[in-house]
Amino acid sequence: MTVPTFDCSFSHSWTAEILPNRPMILPSRHFVYPGAVEEVERGALEVLVQPAIGQSFLATCALGFRDPAAPTGIWACPDPDWICAVSGGYMYLIHSGKPEEFVMLRYRPVLEILPYSADPANKLLLFVGHHSILAWGRDGETWESDRLSWEGITNLRIEDNLLRGDGWNLRTDKDLPFVLDLRTGKRI
Repeated sequence: MTVPTFDCSFSHSWTAEILPNRPMILPSRHFVYPGAVEEVERGALEVLVQPAIGQSFLATCALGFRDPAAPTGIWACPDPDWICAVSGGYMYLIHSGKPEEFVMLRYRPVLEILPYSADPANKLLLFVGHHSILAWGRDGETWESDRLSWEGITNLRIEDNLLRGDGWNLRTDKDLPFVLDLRTGKRI
């Protein structure tokens, strides 16, 4: 696993610390994500979160993959009360004030996370999977792209409110460029 990322591209109402290990004495509020998983302790991401209002809590996020290509860390979200915790490509969105409220993203694994904040009305966290990209905004899932690749999206860059990249095409056995409108997720 790689060194955890801490990305605060968006303003946020919480503070968080990635712990190297689970504390010997657990805090009074401890949440495990997802709730039903075997052996969550092995390699789990341990994050101590202090919301703007209320008690701090320990978030134990189950590890997805030990592969260094799968990211681990925490990201601020477009909604300042939510925190995005990623553990070996398994992605958990957690409400810092109500930690029992969470979403586990269906992409397993998420291979890259890109914050997009150039358009104040359309702030997004972009989650890159093997085949497509999912955008998460202030009110939740905003859009999901169509299939951009058969196995791997590369060379991602944001330019002028557009997302550019390459995706491998099975039929041609080549990487083909794509351009997405960041407002809609549609190809241009």
